[in-house]
Amino acid sequence: MTTERPFGRALCAMITPFTPSGGLDPDGAGELAVRLVAEGCDGIVLNGTTGESPTTSDAEKAALVRAVRAAVGPDVPLLTGVGTADTRHTVELARAAEAAGADGLLVASPYYSRPPQAALEAYFLRVADATGLPVVVYDIPGRTGTRVEPATLRRLAEHPRIVAVKDCSYDLYAAGRLIAETPLAYYSGCEELNLPLYALGGAGWISTVANVAPRQLREVLDAFDAGDTARAARLHARTLPLAELMMASGLPGTVAVKALLGGPVREPLQPADRPAVDGLRAAYEALVQAESVV
Repeated sequence: MTTERPFGRALCAMITPFTPSGGLDPDGAGELAVRLVAEGCDGIVLNGTTGESPTTSDAEKAALVRAVRAAVGPDVPLLTGVGTADTRHTVELARAAEAAGADGLLVASPYYSRPPQAALEAYFLRVADATGLPVVVYDIPGRTGTRVEPATLRRLAEHPRIVAVKDCSYDLYAAGRLIAETPLAYYSGCEELNLPLYALGGAGWISTVANVAPRQLREVLDAFDAGDTARAARLHARTLPLAELMMASGLPGTVAVKALLGGPVREPLQPADRPAVDGLRAAYEALVQAESVV
């Protein structure tokens, strides 16, 4: 089965650059997005958790979309996160994203209130009906407190603008069933599952680690698509030490990325301490050095 990839295979969940004084840095955002595309990303996802969306204003979110759109041009898929704990606010952000030039919406479940499945379904449908943009359902129960259950996703897949899932459910069985039974494109949101989900027919990945290693992550998909599954497995394994350190060592992904790329984070986040920075740099350098080994 050939999985439709509405936004390409390789999408970076991009950080939001800030100036030294803490303001939005639109020029820095544009420069980073251009570099990510040049190094293998098909598209960019803005205003997600990695982009520090809980601490950016609505105006900053729209300005970020406009700045990156101007930098990368019209042909690079540009998604933006709009999910909040308030349906009305989410709809407002969705409409603002459409006006700013986004190509799609990344919509996480309402967090903290933990709505039941019928309310979740109504929420996603309300957002999908609010604009003409395609919707990616972001299933990340570890952050929102509520899983988007497979039965709910099956019903949501009937909506013409609900086209994809960013999957952080850690349930490959359910993902494989939904890939086979629905038209939903499945994007891995957990780097350690990028290759396993792709092998099940997934569309690709939406990755925080891609901020610093886009080429290395894309090479895994390239090798698999070329039929060299053994090489794909080796390349995937090489990315895991850095991915684990960036995403599973206790540091927020944003903090880990900015430890490597530089730039401030907004409170309540705090920058990584020196031992963490040194560890991240060592893991990144080991990944780069391993590229010389076939």
